[in-house]
Amino acid sequence: MRRLSFVLLPAALIAALIGGYFLWHLSDNLPGLGRTVETGTARVGGPFTLIDQNGARRSSADFRGRYMLIYFGYSSCPDVCPTTLSLMADALDKLGPRAEKIVPLFITIDPERDTPAKLKPYVASFGPRFIGLTADLATIKKVAGLYGVYLKKEPLEGGNYAMDHTSVIYLMGPDGKFVGYWDDSAIGPDKLAAELRKVT
Repeated sequence: MRRLSFVLLPAALIAALIGGYFLWHLSDNLPGLGRTVETGTARVGGPFTLIDQNGARRSSADFRGRYMLIYFGYSSCPDVCPTTLSLMADALDKLGPRAEKIVPLFITIDPERDTPAKLKPYVASFGPRFIGLTADLATIKKVAGLYGVYLKKEPLEGGNYAMDHTSVIYLMGPDGKFVGYWDDSAIGPDKLAAELRKVT
């Protein structure tokens, strides 16, 4: 038995080495094996129809020919959302006339509280460029899903609630297709303005 194991162990090692060698060469043509694979464009975004802060129906088609800078959040957010919207406003100010090519959209994830009447003064506080969008919850969830946005209602004491959500700034092109995104916690207004100059 001992002698047999001495024979089998080297044979198994050789087989493993040969298999590894072929897998290493084969992996050049296989996705997901430690290599970055690019196949077409990212599936982010899609057509939507929502209600703006003036109570008017607005569709993604209304913004064709301009870039859409989109952020999903809610007006009752105590810190992250207003900070990110201020960041977007500052970045657009730094672009000067070039900012006319970009429309900043704030899409609420809390339509229960974010009615058009509530959104109107909220988005106005970040500048006249901003458009706030709301709808019924089912529609909001559908649009959020198009952008891969996570959202969840978190109950608080006293019957109130907060919204847990993905905090990302998206840029869609004049053709409505995905251009890029930024983590709001990893970028400032100067850097965002510089990034927008590169792609617009």
